[in-house]
Amino acid sequence: MNRQEILSIVKQFAIDKTAKDDIHGFSHTERVYDLCIQIGEKLGGNLFVLKASALFHDIGRNRESKTKSEHNHAEISAEIAKEFLKSKEFEISEDIINHIIHCIRSHSFSNNSVSETLEAKILSDADKLDALGAIGLYRTIGFTIKNEGGIDQVIDHLEKKILQLNKRFYLDFTKKLALEKQKIILDFYNEIKRERIKL
Repeated sequence: MNRQEILSIVKQFAIDKTAKDDIHGFSHTERVYDLCIQIGEKLGGNLFVLKASALFHDIGRNRESKTKSEHNHAEISAEIAKEFLKSKEFEISEDIINHIIHCIRSHSFSNNSVSETLEAKILSDADKLDALGAIGLYRTIGFTIKNEGGIDQVIDHLEKKILQLNKRFYLDFTKKLALEKQKIILDFYNEIKRERIKL
């Protein structure tokens, strides 16, 4: 089985396991996947590792929310991916599987795992890029409403997480990609804070 066929099977598995929403659903996975390819081609990353880890990176979110697990979704996603890859007759070396698992495990903002490889840094940065800009704002507001929050919770999420992302990028290339996206977030944040005072 060639790598394209493997990725096709992984993609279908990811679609089946990923949340059916715009927040962390497969549309998010596809954007992260595309960013990983764009960044990986620019920086010379292993595209197979990037594609596989991007497809797998959020598959644990459903289990995390349904079971109210204390484990971070990245840890759950990594375990599901590892089990899946080892259960199939894929011709993938142990080193490549471990590389993919490390990328998944270390991509999360809130998981205390440091990205040590180029591919892990690319996935982590690509995931953060999708939390910024207009799409990022839409996802932040959608996530807050989904969790029965309001305007104050949107502001809190922006302050505690989204506006802190610029400190968490690994790569100079992705830091440059983030600049305009960060400006959109900051402009919205400043305006909503100003208008909130008048409410």
